Amino acid sequence: MNILLTGASRGIGAATLEHLRAAGHRVVGHSTAGDDGLIAADFTDPVAPRALWEAAFDALDGRIDVLINNAGIFEAVADNAADEEWHAAWGRTLTVNLQASADLCRHAIAHFRSSDQAGGRIVNVASRAAYRGDSPQHWHYAASKAGMIAMTKSIARGYAAENILAFAVCPGFTMTGMAEDYLGSRGGAKLLADIPLGRVADATEIAETIRWLAVDAPPSATGAVIDVNGASYVR
Repeated sequence: MNILLTGASRGIGAATLEHLRAAGHRVVGHSTAGDDGLIAADFTDPVAPRALWEAAFDALDGRIDVLINNAGIFEAVADNAADEEWHAAWGRTLTVNLQASADLCRHAIAHFRSSDQAGGRIVNVASRAAYRGDSPQHWHYAASKAGMIAMTKSIARGYAAENILAFAVCPGFTMTGMAEDYLGSRGGAKLLADIPLGRVADATEIAETIRWLAVDAPPSATGAVIDVNGASYVR
């Protein structure tokens, strides 16, 4: 399959890029800076999603079978911040995490509906925060991910008859670096106590979930949201 993957430079995105390529798929990866062969696009710029789509379309010889929206930011803002700071934080987070994903979904759907394409798949990487919320400094992050879930379900319902399938993944805390540093920066034992499995997810676990949805999940699963959080939040 020909796949466009955003946020491919590190963490879940880098693991997913490696996982998909190892399985034999052609994957065009994206990052803000465009290092290491990835296509550059800064999603704070409203024109960036279209430019990325067009660059990926050319790189994949005019056919994209799967869009994976993984790019996102997680930036804090205090609830007592000045209005200007508060609005800027909300605007930036919603633009990068939700609007850019929506724009890419729209471009993908237009492509999937073309006469020679006959469908395609979208996988949106959301977060446990979409359902259980996040910290008092991250209202905007949780809201952006909840919006991504609602968008995914709307796409699934609206376009299933055209074989356009949409799925979402909701990770919890995910190990993306050295374990000791990661746990230390996020509360260590207290963080683990909130995860019945007793450990945070590995990025390869999220990558495999994304791969399955992008390639193997049955069409009847369209609209599904897969939780990968060690039962730290169950629905």
